[in-house]
Amino acid sequence: MILTTPAPLYVASTFLGVIVALAAADSGSSKSAGTPSLDAASKAISAPALLEDIKTLSSDEFEGRAPATRGEQLTVDFLVSRFKAIGLAPGNPDGTYLQNVPLVGIKADPSAELVFSKAGGESAEGGAGKSSTMHLRFGPDFVAFTRHVDPEVSVHAPLIFVGYGVVAPEYHWDDYKDVDVRGKVLVMLVNDPQIPDPHDPTRLDPALFKGRAMTYYGRWTYKFEIAAAKGAAGALIIHETATAGYPWAVIEGSNTPEQFSLVTADQGRSRAAIEGWITTEKARALFAAAGQDFDALHQAAIRPDFKPVPLGMDASLALHNTIRTIESHNVIGKIEGSDPELRNQCVIYSAHWDHLGVGLPVNGDNIYHGAVDNASGVAGLIELAKAFTAVQPKPRRSILFLSVTAEEKGLLGSQYYAEHPLYPLRDTLADINMDGLNVLGRTRDITEIGLGNSQLDDYIRQAAAEQDRTVRPDPEPEKGFYFRSDHFNFAKQGVPALDPHSGVDYVGRPEGWGLQQLENYTANDYHKPSDVIKPDWDLSGAVEDLQLFFAVGYRVADAVRFPEWSPDSEFRATRQAMLKSRDR
Repeated sequence: MILTTPAPLYVASTFLGVIVALAAADSGSSKSAGTPSLDAASKAISAPALLEDIKTLSSDEFEGRAPATRGEQLTVDFLVSRFKAIGLAPGNPDGTYLQNVPLVGIKADPSAELVFSKAGGESAEGGAGKSSTMHLRFGPDFVAFTRHVDPEVSVHAPLIFVGYGVVAPEYHWDDYKDVDVRGKVLVMLVNDPQIPDPHDPTRLDPALFKGRAMTYYGRWTYKFEIAAAKGAAGALIIHETATAGYPWAVIEGSNTPEQFSLVTADQGRSRAAIEGWITTEKARALFAAAGQDFDALHQAAIRPDFKPVPLGMDASLALHNTIRTIESHNVIGKIEGSDPELRNQCVIYSAHWDHLGVGLPVNGDNIYHGAVDNASGVAGLIELAKAFTAVQPKPRRSILFLSVTAEEKGLLGSQYYAEHPLYPLRDTLADINMDGLNVLGRTRDITEIGLGNSQLDDYIRQAAAEQDRTVRPDPEPEKGFYFRSDHFNFAKQGVPALDPHSGVDYVGRPEGWGLQQLENYTANDYHKPSDVIKPDWDLSGAVEDLQLFFAVGYRVADAVRFPEWSPDSEFRATRQAMLKSRDR
């Protein structure tokens, strides 16, 4: 649609001294002769240009930018064209702007039903020999998929409730207690164990699972991974909006279309045959049919002495799958560093280009436009590339601009790059990821997801101070954002990763307005067709944020030392081993 651009959309640069001030603050930095031309770089970051690229990428023509569709081809062609026009060199050493990402797509027939019945042939109501059972509808009641590359995958197995499904030795926590769950269908709760603080029962215990902040144990990917490691036939997560951080509509919209995985030698058979979610309503009905009290077992699951509870029920599900193997693409451009000895090292800016494509219609619209998520991040990537082509002198190390595929399918494009890097990760100083820009105006703060993880904190704090802004931790740590975007695949491989998000303290807005807008977006637009450009958008905050990201990346690329993980980071040992191998 055509809309009038609200004013002010463009922030005039007040950031001209950032790089100089930052460089002076870093005693370990060695500068090339000359002063960076931040005036030119700042003017290169343009709100009207941002808006124009978001309009294109989120338009009906691009059909929601799903991998392996016409929308992908349009998006990839658009990005390559923009990278060439900006003057970026091909980012792939083979002389192209593309990295092929082999994916297998599996789409289950939506007529599938998940059936719960009493073990031994009894009905869900408990009468032996009766035929009545619980039938769950694909979409409204449950979603499920398989990683097995088979046209037909079926499960008929006993159900067992495993609490949160967590094995965390550092917290002396084991929800399985050596119970053999091989061949079973596991039912588990979403998120980390929600353990009250013994000193304040209105809060979560900070000594266990980081309190309110989600750990990786709470992420759904971990729950499916541990189910596979335990030899389960299937895993069903009970969705609860409060602890998941998003409504059932997000689960339904994300998991009913075709699902993708990276191509693997074992054709996905190391995973459980069935992975999926059920609604809280149906979970309650299941537990009641099993003669169990859902609330009582939910409460029992927050105790370390919890043991798995067989439900005396069987789960039956057959998935009839349409399978295809395709090549999707990461798009990558490069600005080569100015130092002949350091230009083989790099800093990466990343943003995923994909969204959900065409799916279930909502209010008559079946195109999932993804304007904020993540047309805005891709547009920001383009603006940063323009800024780096304008700045002089160029940073000593190279800058890579990486737009990855299949983030919405499980961070697959960034996983593929991290496992098949075009430039060695031991020579990669950092990844700065953009997954949704600020479209609501200027803020007095900037949010850093994962604040405290690495020395990148120092870079972002100093750059924010130059804008008279502060850095705040994630205001919604319970939603586990650090594990939900592409930077995480770099972190898992040991590369310090920065995941900056919008601030929440908006200039000219009352206290709490920013958090309210976050909640509104999650409830009304996230992963829905309604994620489109709105008439009240104000990209002045996006421009200011991009100027900050530019300053951080420039300084990291020009510093003497690699940024390090914090001493207590779970990623530190991987990085240290990687750098030792580089120095040998």
